[in-house]
Amino acid sequence: MDLQKIRYFLVLAEELHFWRTAERVFISQSSLSRHMQALEEELGIKLLKRDKRNVKLTDAGKFLQKQWRVKVRELDHIQSQAKKISEGEAGGVSITYPGSIAFKFLPLFLDNLNSKLPNLKIELTEPTDENHEKLLLDYKADIAFGRDRIENSSIETYQLYAEPVCLIVPKAHWLTQENFVSLKDLQNERFILSGLHQKTFFASFLRNLFHNYDFEPQVLIESDFGGMILSLVSKGLGITILPSSFSYAKAENVRFIELDEEIGLFMNWRKNELNKAIERVVECGKETAMLYSRLL
Repeated sequence: MDLQKIRYFLVLAEELHFWRTAERVFISQSSLSRHMQALEEELGIKLLKRDKRNVKLTDAGKFLQKQWRVKVRELDHIQSQAKKISEGEAGGVSITYPGSIAFKFLPLFLDNLNSKLPNLKIELTEPTDENHEKLLLDYKADIAFGRDRIENSSIETYQLYAEPVCLIVPKAHWLTQENFVSLKDLQNERFILSGLHQKTFFASFLRNLFHNYDFEPQVLIESDFGGMILSLVSKGLGITILPSSFSYAKAENVRFIELDEEIGLFMNWRKNELNKAIERVVECGKETAMLYSRLL
């Protein structure tokens, strides 16, 4: 069925006058009449009662006017959304992220994104022991913020910034930035860490860090959630090592001590992406990183 005929019918059902309707839809009165006859023949339903001066809707015409008005409005909305997706202004984007960026960078990024693409729907996921590469390739994520660069010919990767890694201790702890010398001085300390047995990038980073210092930490509690770890340290249950971005969590009763180590934040996405919104999200991520880097 020709959608244009339905649009003509809806205008005619509103005007109930062939001449005025023809003017509104920019066709001749005779063409409008032919379109209405063709629509009735296609449906096998009488839609209009005609005489020389007046047009009235049949009961079936009134029913279809009500139903089609809603459906055409919905269709117009769908087409409008499709156009916005094509232009990179709307649609949906799935983003994965590490918990460490949730306190400053991620809110800055989302605020920036909302100002540029207010109609874009964002789905946020904080995976714990997930493979970001697989999430992207399986279309379970569109943008993956992560601590590692993904080496895959089908994935683009961009380093947004680098930040220090910090020892975090309770404020009453004896260790300070001034008296810290080496991790080896912490042999008797109780650590709260991400599980060192895991395959995440940060777990691997910690293993290498301890290996370089020839140091085996005494791990009291394991957790994949930095916010929880920070809370436990503030309660005096142990010390930890986390990216400095956790300082924006404003946790009470903790002290951050910078180590001579840095960790990056990378943005990863699929190459040759059809969703143009992703390209604009990527640009927004780069802009936000420039702003955030000034705050470090």
